[in-house]
Amino acid sequence: MAYWWENLSVQLNPPHKQIRLARRLLDQRYNAPITIEELSRAVALSPYYLIRAFRRTYKQTPHQYLVGQRIAKAKELLRNSDLSITEICMTVGFESLGSFSSLFRKVAGVSPSAYRSSSQPITKPAYIPLCICLRHGIQDQPDL
Repeated sequence: MAYWWENLSVQLNPPHKQIRLARRLLDQRYNAPITIEELSRAVALSPYYLIRAFRRTYKQTPHQYLVGQRIAKAKELLRNSDLSITEICMTVGFESLGSFSSLFRKVAGVSPSAYRSSSQPITKPAYIPLCICLRHGIQDQPDL
């Protein structure tokens, strides 16, 4: 059985490069199921070290980051598409409409349908490189 990360060539990089690689993988594959074990294998770090180092670097665990990415993409789709909430749920990587709705409400403060009805389409904000965000304490993922 071949895994998606086996094609990546992970050398013995300094840990911060592997943590950035983990974040990049989460950004690229936010809509696919992924476990911490798979992610840790992909970046050649132990699961526990990866979680600790990721939290130290990004102030959240890989799972929290992944959920945030999924919710941010769902907000964008709710504002800018005609997809149903169920389609958006599946598109961003949630397997259950119930868990999507409850997490969305927890993060956004309103249900997905209320968010859709109260928001207007917006264009994507300008990209700010991560190094600048970290240096100046800017949240690199805008609240979409």
